[in-house]
Amino acid sequence: MPRTLAGQAFLLQVVAILVLVIVAGSLAAYDARRDSERSARDQVVAIAVALADSSSTAEAITSGSATARLQPVTEAVRADTDIAFITIMAPDRTRFTHTDPARIGGKFVGTIGPALAGRVFTETYTGTLGPSIRAVAPVRASDGRIVGLVSAGITLSGLADRWLGQLPMIAVVTVIALLLSVAGTWAVRRRLLRQTRGLRPEELRVMYEHHDAVLHAVREGLIVIDDGRVALVNDEARRLLDLGDGPVALERLPEFAGNAEELRDVLYLAGDRVLVVNRSGVSGSDDRDGQGAAAATSAVITLRDRTELQGAMGELDSMRSFAESLRSQAHESANRLHTVVGLVEMGRGDEAVRFATTELELSQHLVDRLTAAVGEPALVALLLGKSAQANERGIELTVTDETNLSPTGDSLLDTDSVLSSTELVTVVGNLIDNALDACDRDDPWVEVTVHEDSSGLLIRVADSGPGMDAEEFARARRRGYSTKTAVEGALDPGRGLGLALVSQTVERHGGTITAEVTYGSVVIVTVPRTAGS
Repeated sequence: MPRTLAGQAFLLQVVAILVLVIVAGSLAAYDARRDSERSARDQVVAIAVALADSSSTAEAITSGSATARLQPVTEAVRADTDIAFITIMAPDRTRFTHTDPARIGGKFVGTIGPALAGRVFTETYTGTLGPSIRAVAPVRASDGRIVGLVSAGITLSGLADRWLGQLPMIAVVTVIALLLSVAGTWAVRRRLLRQTRGLRPEELRVMYEHHDAVLHAVREGLIVIDDGRVALVNDEARRLLDLGDGPVALERLPEFAGNAEELRDVLYLAGDRVLVVNRSGVSGSDDRDGQGAAAATSAVITLRDRTELQGAMGELDSMRSFAESLRSQAHESANRLHTVVGLVEMGRGDEAVRFATTELELSQHLVDRLTAAVGEPALVALLLGKSAQANERGIELTVTDETNLSPTGDSLLDTDSVLSSTELVTVVGNLIDNALDACDRDDPWVEVTVHEDSSGLLIRVADSGPGMDAEEFARARRRGYSTKTAVEGALDPGRGLGLALVSQTVERHGGTITAEVTYGSVVIVTVPRTAGS
């Protein structure tokens, strides 16, 4: 069965550690042997030079009593220094001293030429005691003549005993290092096993490939923020936020990315798109309850495009308002019809005719005036629907006589308007909705003007409300801001998009939106007519 990633890593690390420890131990043993040889050469040179430079050595040789006087000295020095031999000889190789007294008087075996020339030297040579490292130094009389030679040596077998004695310590250190390394590797294996969930490398590869393919193929924008850093932005999120290719810094993302708060289906504007945003904090492995600091800097954000749906909902809202107006008028028509029938039955026909035609004339007059002045069916339906909505809420909604969108033709379709019908519905509808909500309940009125000529488009919506100061109006134009509250009293995350949508549409066409408090709270939108519009 294939091993897990943690198991394979552990096995590879153990093999690597074994190789490293064996190589390190071998190098340590080699270094110990080399140091032992260097130390041995230094030792035999020091002993040979010390004996050769001693005046008693030259005196003993020149007096003819070298063996009797020097043999005890050399044996004592050899015993104290634990070397193999010390041989003092004549220039013709005749031994005066030797470790084996039977070899005194015999010829020294080895090189003496450099010493006879006055130099101290070392060599590895096989003599009577076997292979040895030896040093040879000249003995000089008081007049400078070389009267003898001193050779001191350590056999290679004795040298091996020296450095082999260090091997147990090297072995102990090596074993301890091996055990500590394996224990550390085992701890790493356990941690890696937890982090990889015991998966094998092939499983991790397949998981990554499928994970990457799903994230890029899904039709919902996805942003992953890890510890304040953008870890992932899929293709749909890049399209919705116009991020392009390459790494994305947190500063390039909209404000909702940097907030620590949880978001649930909150509407935001991003460029010319309306997005539904969800943001969930992510806790680390040591903070499984999601209450730690990691949740504030790590999050998963999803984005859904609602642009087309928002536009369709705007048009649907205008049609719904119009349908509501028709329903209300039908209900009122039934009441008026019963009244007319009653007046006829009472024999008061003239009064029945006047009663039946008065309201009809007023309503038809408004329809005819808006149709002639505006022309665009969607906007006419919106204004009629808002009028009926305002009437039901007890608010007086007035469409001023300045309203005119077809100065050169019979309808908006015959003119080249700076805004499309959908954009007009979005701007006018949201401004009227805000005005209906904001007007003074003691004196409720709303006034609407939509006028377009050769210079551009003017939309003015006034109400009897207190209005907003410049700072509040600037906040209201931002995405997600609302001065309206939900039933529970908290800010409703689904509202606060109307004025932002208006600002987005107006700014896209190079227009301006301003607010002032004059005869009421007045919001003015101007969109200039450009050369191409």
